[in-house]
Amino acid sequence: MSIYVAQRNGREASAEDLAPLAFWGYAHFTAMQVRGGRVRGLDLHLERLRSASEELFGCAMPDDRVRACLRAAVQAGPADLSLTATMYPPPGEFPVTRTQGEPELLVRTGPAASPPQGPLALAVVEYERVRPAVKHVGEMAKTYFPRQAIRQGFDDVAFADRRGRLSEGSIWNLAFWDGVAVVWPEAEMLIGTTMGIVRRQLERLGVPQRVQEITLADLPALKGAVVMNSWTPGVPVHRIDSVSLPEASSFVRMLHRAYEAEPLTSL
Repeated sequence: MSIYVAQRNGREASAEDLAPLAFWGYAHFTAMQVRGGRVRGLDLHLERLRSASEELFGCAMPDDRVRACLRAAVQAGPADLSLTATMYPPPGEFPVTRTQGEPELLVRTGPAASPPQGPLALAVVEYERVRPAVKHVGEMAKTYFPRQAIRQGFDDVAFADRRGRLSEGSIWNLAFWDGVAVVWPEAEMLIGTTMGIVRRQLERLGVPQRVQEITLADLPALKGAVVMNSWTPGVPVHRIDSVSLPEASSFVRMLHRAYEAEPLTSL
């Protein structure tokens, strides 16, 4: 991906700033799509960065400073773009115990993302992420397993835990449709910002939702499935492992409608 800007703490990042990070695997991030200089679910992104910093580093950068850094990066690029904000400890702190001072923020922007059209076929892989509630860096699985799946004729993967419960995709959340309600998987996973946006807007729209354990054996009773992330609130899934699923275009449209009901917020 081409890069518009890379900024450290709100200022252009130098090679000296970036070099240590090439070998640094203890950090967390959030990714968002900026449209017209604004984003959806800004509160969810800020909360993600704040809570993950508290967990990994013992302290967090104040929200107003985070917003200022995001704003500086957005203002340096076009109106529509992709943005990744990564929090890491102050340089030179190893091993990480309790961060001495605030974590630092690296912001990268690039072209706006275009999601796959689908429908997708997902291979099922037994895998459980370390600290799944944190969007942390350095996860080889989200690249390794999709590469293997593509070689087998699939488009991507869905992860299942040791109990056989479907949890999430490589870089996606999963959502299902039973014909009446949206069904979210019950398992240890990362709650995506798009998932959070869709859930609260579906609630506002009065659409039934529930959380339940979903295994491969439960799929034949369902009426549709999608994957979602910061790129899109719903790409249809037509097959998970050997189980075929209806495309459920009305379900996909409903998720997009819910997402679009979320107001865009200025940084």
